[in-house]
Amino acid sequence: MPRVSPTLAGFRIAFRRPSLTFAEIAWRWSVGTASLGLLGFAFFEYLDSLPVTGTEAFLLRSRQPLLAGQAIAHILRGSLQRVAMATLVGAIGLSVLWIVAASLGRVATLRSLLDYFAKISKREDASDTSAASGASGDRESEGRSERGTRPLPTLFGLNFLRAIVALAALAAFQGAVILAGFASPHADPQPGLAFLLFFPLAGLVCLAWWGLNWFLSLAAIFAVRDGEDVLGAVSAAATLCRERAGAVAAVSTWTGLARLFVFLGATTAVSIPLGLVRAVPGRLVFAGVLVVTLAYLAVADWLYMARLAGYVCIGEMPDALLASAPLPPPPIPPPRTSIDRDELILSDVPNLAVET
Repeated sequence: MPRVSPTLAGFRIAFRRPSLTFAEIAWRWSVGTASLGLLGFAFFEYLDSLPVTGTEAFLLRSRQPLLAGQAIAHILRGSLQRVAMATLVGAIGLSVLWIVAASLGRVATLRSLLDYFAKISKREDASDTSAASGASGDRESEGRSERGTRPLPTLFGLNFLRAIVALAALAAFQGAVILAGFASPHADPQPGLAFLLFFPLAGLVCLAWWGLNWFLSLAAIFAVRDGEDVLGAVSAAATLCRERAGAVAAVSTWTGLARLFVFLGATTAVSIPLGLVRAVPGRLVFAGVLVVTLAYLAVADWLYMARLAGYVCIGEMPDALLASAPLPPPPIPPPRTSIDRDELILSDVPNLAVET
């Protein structure tokens, strides 16, 4: 049987089924729009809550940087507690919104992908396998669908863990800042050494956060497919990474490189309207940057669906289709038929071997 490339299969499915990308864009952009709207509303409400006296307004209108800075510092004095409380409430609300939207969106996309591969498997079973094996495959798929009817609690738990990991990453960044600050005390400031210490610590935090977030997102496949609980889904994801590490790494690498290429292209495209900021109106520049940004986000969501489809392909395809074809056996040398006439044991002279 020909070998199946999960990477190509993922790109093929994402291209043939654009509805998956639209579903991914729908829930992601809905959460993003709600987040931006909430942040903007909170910012303007915070500004409205700040008391401004006549003297402070006069200093702001003076257009003197020193006087305006003193006025702003006096206006913001004592408002840190309100900012912290508003940030905490907003973060909790956005986290709950993201957990619910991500869980519902992941159920929709993964079930569509699993149904797609189930149809392919049934088609192959009908053409390549016997009736008995086909019946057993149907029973297995029916049992799997029965187990995966209620994946939402598990997805809620996995996405909650992802939110906790993000919060832990923010706390780790703060810890990295504190540790780097020990190398540059006020008595002997050394900002260069502090930066050199902060940079690798921040890199380790980012790497740990990315790895845990990726692993928990991979576990969602088994929550929808097999109806596993949180621990079972994490265990199944670890088993997949251990048994098919090469295929998983290939899908992650190729989709990651594609996303990096798209990001570099989008960065180059954004620099064009920014370079014309003095020649064209600001609204056109903002519109150009917004269009390029939205286009990049749409392509990034498409690449994410291609990667997710590749992971589902790895989990659904049997080992015989994912493994490379076995090497042919070495040729067997023909039997030796020629006779060496120089051998003494084969000589025609009697007792020649004894005489020598």
